[in-house]
Amino acid sequence: MNSIENTYICLAAPLLLAIFCLRRNGRRMLIFLLAGMTACLLSAYISTFLAGAAAVDMATASHEIAPAVEEIMKLLPLLFYLLVFEPDKKSAMTGALLVAVGFATFENVCFLTAYGTSELPRLLLRGFGSGAMHVVCGMIVAVGMFFLWDQVWLRIVGTFALLCFVITFHAVFNLFVGQTGAVFWAGSSIPLAMVAVYLLFLHSRVDLS
Repeated sequence: MNSIENTYICLAAPLLLAIFCLRRNGRRMLIFLLAGMTACLLSAYISTFLAGAAAVDMATASHEIAPAVEEIMKLLPLLFYLLVFEPDKKSAMTGALLVAVGFATFENVCFLTAYGTSELPRLLLRGFGSGAMHVVCGMIVAVGMFFLWDQVWLRIVGTFALLCFVITFHAVFNLFVGQTGAVFWAGSSIPLAMVAVYLLFLHSRVDLS
């Protein structure tokens, strides 16, 4: 086994043990986190296979293949949860966010083990930026499905449209962070700025209410 499987086992083992020890909401939250980490692991396999099949380098794959694979893999646990368990909207939105957090956490750990910490400021911005990007994509899908899921005729079209949007956003982010200098710093900051704006909007609504 290579390092990505070893990393997955080390991170997933305590979560799996905790899942058996907890009940209800705590268990469900950890299952979503584990599902996100598993989706990240499987995305790495699928993206690598497709990149080899298409005979493209990893830089091209990160812009053209990985965003689609990763966003589809993040969506699958949520679709399974919605179709099988038919949860309320709040639980579904929380699940989408936690899957994204689990995915981003495992991806950042793999990035850390692969590239080390020689440039800590760049690593921190990349880590927070990548985490924020996955959270933003998770929130977009969650909020969109919140409004679309009750309308049966909109489920397929709406879910496809949301998926296309987050894939595009993800690809643009990967394109920016693959550069150097100001482009990298600006690209990494965009998702963080979006999360900050969302939190300010949410806080203002709470204050008004």
